[in-house]
Amino acid sequence: MLNMPPVEPVDYLVIGHLTKDMAPEGAHIGGTAAYASLTARALGLRVGVVTACASDVSTVPLDGVQIAALSSDVTTTFENVYTPKGRIQHLYSVAPSLDYYLVPELWRNTPIVHLGPVAREVDLNLVRSFPDSFLGLTPQGWLRDWDAQRKVISSEWPEARYVLEKANAAVISIEDVDYDEDRIDEMAYSCHILVVTEAAAGARVYWNGDIRRFRPPIVEEIDPVGAGDVFAAAFFYRLHSTRDPWEAARFATQLAAISVTRRGLEGVPTQEEVQASMIEVF
Repeated sequence: MLNMPPVEPVDYLVIGHLTKDMAPEGAHIGGTAAYASLTARALGLRVGVVTACASDVSTVPLDGVQIAALSSDVTTTFENVYTPKGRIQHLYSVAPSLDYYLVPELWRNTPIVHLGPVAREVDLNLVRSFPDSFLGLTPQGWLRDWDAQRKVISSEWPEARYVLEKANAAVISIEDVDYDEDRIDEMAYSCHILVVTEAAAGARVYWNGDIRRFRPPIVEEIDPVGAGDVFAAAFFYRLHSTRDPWEAARFATQLAAISVTRRGLEGVPTQEEVQASMIEVF
């Protein structure tokens, strides 16, 4: 059953699972859908989310975001453990897949559509469903699988070219492809604009045969979770507004750096931080 209160038009639509993220301090809501939607709201946009989760998930932290949720027996649930060698992630449950029929009719011509799978839950054919929208992808959830112990591992993505060539832009992290530069080159060839985020090293943007790197300000990292989603939402918004990938990357790098200085959803930028990052710094 689709839990869909009356909806109003939105400027930014995210399709992907809201997740339950297990952490030492307790479980909290997460996922690309949460971080990206709240970032878009901070940017002053009207925001909608299409997702699937259990009825016991509190969406109070997403106040101001319209949510169309398919009711599920389970919520997609992750546990992240950070080690000196990197993140170890486990996936304990997965909510149902998300298809076009779940998108409210009023949202089918949204100016910016962000497909943000976290566990292969977004139907690949959705890349053909929004011909009049700016389509941004964070394909992380199509680039991963999980083993018998529920440990998340990287995987092949045979549909990559088919999906990427239909997007206006895509944002991946270098960890999504296990630091494989050959895969990055293949994806850049297929995608109009590809961004590769590299944690504290910043991001690189591939566009029109050119590659540019963007370094973030030096900050004290408290929690890196969600920084890539903050970057993506900021990048898609600024690219849609300016048509300038370099300016979009500069802006997104600033906001992503801010996000790691706070824990969880508190890392989502404030409206004041958004305005400060609008000022071009060279």
